[in-house]
Amino acid sequence: MKHNQVRQIVFPLLTALIWGTSFVAQDVCSEKMGAMTFNAVRSYIAVIALLLIIFIFGKLKKDKPQLTTEQKKQGRKQLWIGGFCCGTALAVGANLQQAGLGAGTDAGKAGFITALYIVLVPIFGLFFKKKVSLPVWISVALAVIALYLLCVNGALTIAYGDLLMLLCAAFFAIHILVIDHFTQFVDGMKLSCIQFLVAGTWSFIGMLIFEQPDWSAVLSCALPILYVGIFSSGVAYTLQILAQKDSNPTVVTILLSMESVFAVISGAILLHQQMTGREYFGCVLMFVAVLLAQIPNPFEKKKAVV
Repeated sequence: MKHNQVRQIVFPLLTALIWGTSFVAQDVCSEKMGAMTFNAVRSYIAVIALLLIIFIFGKLKKDKPQLTTEQKKQGRKQLWIGGFCCGTALAVGANLQQAGLGAGTDAGKAGFITALYIVLVPIFGLFFKKKVSLPVWISVALAVIALYLLCVNGALTIAYGDLLMLLCAAFFAIHILVIDHFTQFVDGMKLSCIQFLVAGTWSFIGMLIFEQPDWSAVLSCALPILYVGIFSSGVAYTLQILAQKDSNPTVVTILLSMESVFAVISGAILLHQQMTGREYFGCVLMFVAVLLAQIPNPFEKKKAVV
């Protein structure tokens, strides 16, 4: 397997693993602070962690490209535009998700509705002339069914909280597509750092307007919020950006959706929750979807030979 293929498969799977196992930490924090306070703090922690990583990688990097002053100026411009767009989409999506949960949408239903970004990514991608092969479309369908089996219990109705979750899914899909665009032009780690600076700033502004932060509560959640800030935000979102560089965003999205599987597994291990037969079947379907997404389109192969 080529280096790029390893990056495009292993990185999103690691991202999904980190996101899935961070639900315990997020649950602890959500009981003690508002959504915007939580997102502001975790984002700024991610910025600090990423600045350190960028500094270390910068020192280790030997072959630095020689750029003109004009090229450096254009590069910085693209980086800040990309960071602003990615950070804004991330901030809106993350805070809509928390608002939907606060409005009464239960966790199982929220997980399924949010995961609709799997379907929205290829649909939105069509507007940007992104081609999606038949195996990927089939894997998208299987992934949605798998997420339904893993997350949804009871009837699915459209309430105010559900509507917020649908908007959240749309912004997460936009976030993935925006990343897919800007990673072609800028450094992935720097883009991730700036997106968290922007997301944290939007959340901080919202926190001052809509919430009354209790800093003693934030300090009492120091360990879980550090885990979420450094690993779930800083490391995982950076891996997502690096994975999407020169990749099919729909395939990466399906791999990222493994987050639900890892969440179920980590819940069973850390919280001693037992999975039902339905949930195990959902895990199996998700793995099938992931494998199917990696199969090359046979029609494209024939076309290349001709």
